[in-house]
Amino acid sequence: MRTQLICLTVLAMGLSPSLAAGQATTRQCGPVEGVGPACLLARKQMPQLPDGKVYWHIDRFPSKELAERAGLPTSTVVEAFKSTWLFTLAGAGWKSASGEHVSKIGPLPITPATDYTAEYLRSIFTPGTTAPLHVHSGPEAFYAVTGDTCLETPGGMQTGRGPGNSLIIRAGPPMLLMAIGKVTRQGFALILHDSGQSPTTLIQTWRPAGLCARQLSADQAGAD
Repeated sequence: MRTQLICLTVLAMGLSPSLAAGQATTRQCGPVEGVGPACLLARKQMPQLPDGKVYWHIDRFPSKELAERAGLPTSTVVEAFKSTWLFTLAGAGWKSASGEHVSKIGPLPITPATDYTAEYLRSIFTPGTTAPLHVHSGPEAFYAVTGDTCLETPGGMQTGRGPGNSLIIRAGPPMLLMAIGKVTRQGFALILHDSGQSPTTLIQTWRPAGLCARQLSADQAGAD
């Protein structure tokens, strides 16, 4: 029944049924990493964030134990894509004492709150896969290990190309995330929100202009 409702929602938004596979979800990630919906890698509640501008730091480690020793109270350790990752919310100048620094994303457009929760998602999308239309109560940041990213909102379109690309969106606007290009997109997302609010709300009140879909078509038509 749930699958039928999702497909009906996707059709009502003018998207093809194949796009329903990228549905947003809070289901826990399992050990098998296959193409399909986003899943929840980790959730961390924090009574406060660092002072000043906050960035999402991504570091890679050879083991979970080493990553845990290198973290801060605002750090989270996850295992995905055959690697161990340390996700840390900190100022621009923070650096892990060890590990491989992979990316610094930000500053994050944080919404004031008395208590914050960071939700980290993992997803594997083939080109053309998208999540349903939704909004967030806090900023969302995306990082792609592989593949290309397209994010459409009422304000236009953002794209990221190649391994390591990242995008950020503030709280509030409706959005459509799509994997574009010709390579499967493996990625992470961070939703940093007020702990007293739901992180994600599905919507049907906005219809995308098809900017990401047109970019996908152009990519597919382009030369290898």
